[in-house]
Amino acid sequence: MSLLIAASAAVHAAEPEPKHQLPQQFSIKETKDPQQGKAIESLDTLLQSFVDEEKASSLAGFVAVGGEIIYSNAFGWKDKENRIPASVEDYYVLFSQTKAITTVAFMTLVEQGLVDINDPVSKYFPGISDRVITAINDDGSYETRPATTPMTFVHLMSHTSGLNAGLAGQARLADTGTPGVPLGFDGKEPKIQPSGQHTGGGNYQARFLKQEMLDLAKYPLGFDPGSEWNYHVSTNMLGYLIERISGQPLQEYVREKVLDPLGMDETDWYYAPEAQERFVKPYSLVDGKLVPGSEGYSRGAVSAQQPYAEGAIGLNGPIEDYARFCQMLLNKGTFNGHRILKPETVEQMTSINRLPKPADPNNHFQFGLGFELFNAHKKPVPAVSDSAYSWGGMMGTAYIIDPERDLIALFYLNMYQRDDLYTGFLRQAYQLANQQH
Repeated sequence: MSLLIAASAAVHAAEPEPKHQLPQQFSIKETKDPQQGKAIESLDTLLQSFVDEEKASSLAGFVAVGGEIIYSNAFGWKDKENRIPASVEDYYVLFSQTKAITTVAFMTLVEQGLVDINDPVSKYFPGISDRVITAINDDGSYETRPATTPMTFVHLMSHTSGLNAGLAGQARLADTGTPGVPLGFDGKEPKIQPSGQHTGGGNYQARFLKQEMLDLAKYPLGFDPGSEWNYHVSTNMLGYLIERISGQPLQEYVREKVLDPLGMDETDWYYAPEAQERFVKPYSLVDGKLVPGSEGYSRGAVSAQQPYAEGAIGLNGPIEDYARFCQMLLNKGTFNGHRILKPETVEQMTSINRLPKPADPNNHFQFGLGFELFNAHKKPVPAVSDSAYSWGGMMGTAYIIDPERDLIALFYLNMYQRDDLYTGFLRQAYQLANQQH
């Protein structure tokens, strides 16, 4: 018997060590360490205090290290007036968290060899402007000059395209008369109810993204592509280019290439009418008091007409759904048994600053392809590593992906005006994560 055991041990010793397997599903970390228990309790106390002090009506937090969920909880009220408690299953309007998903979807086209990130956009959309506006005349006409460089897909993904920027945005506003501030953010209930969720400054009655982007392309650029950073509308153009290159509607392509493979079954631009009850009610913090905000964005997600979908905003869903997307990126492109992107593609998106050198030496803001890149000079809390990247949404949703810490953390609010609650959450989330080692 002892000889058999020795022989068996020798065979196993000769076998190669199993390689580290990237998590393909979340698991739940059992809490036995007293210090870890105290860290969880401390985070619970902090988030509950935001509700008790009426800084938020509802919020949710999620933290995973190495694919193990070490924190997932919700506080407050999905419906404050009717005392319906919040849960981690609630739907949040994600606003600009849509952008990262659109960017990943575009990069799947790159991996298929259908487009290169350095290709001129005009190769696929000849109607895109190649001129820069220099002055607006009294009669509304404008002066232009040729752009010094063609707009590329890198410019779209890094928000350096020049679309709708500066004088170009002013010229468009003069024509449309539609302010760029999104509906509801002025504290007033909008007089119109769009189908879907629309960027400010455009046509709220547009039925397809194509209409908006063809109208936008009529205007010159606000600056030479690559020379400045001007946030937002570039990802709508990227979404439209996904449609032109793939031959599929944006919603369909994103579901097929990103949402469905990751098991993000409840994240979408649109839902059946009964899903309205899944959304948290939005609020604003006004003079220290919670004031109900417009529910126009959740109503737009259950409208009868559902073909309009932007690349920059419009997705909704529960916190763990988006955590699956974050874990896929942390895993360098794979989750739920599906590879969405190659590891080198994720590196290309999340490790190279694509912005021009800033004039202000104290400006350390960096942006890759779809994400802000943190660095030694700019990070939300000191514990964040220099390799971390993130973004968020205009109503208070936020996330961070930290490869060095093997961590993802998400924090969800839906508020128009609010205090900064995310920084406090993130600081304690990292303290909790440190208890894992």
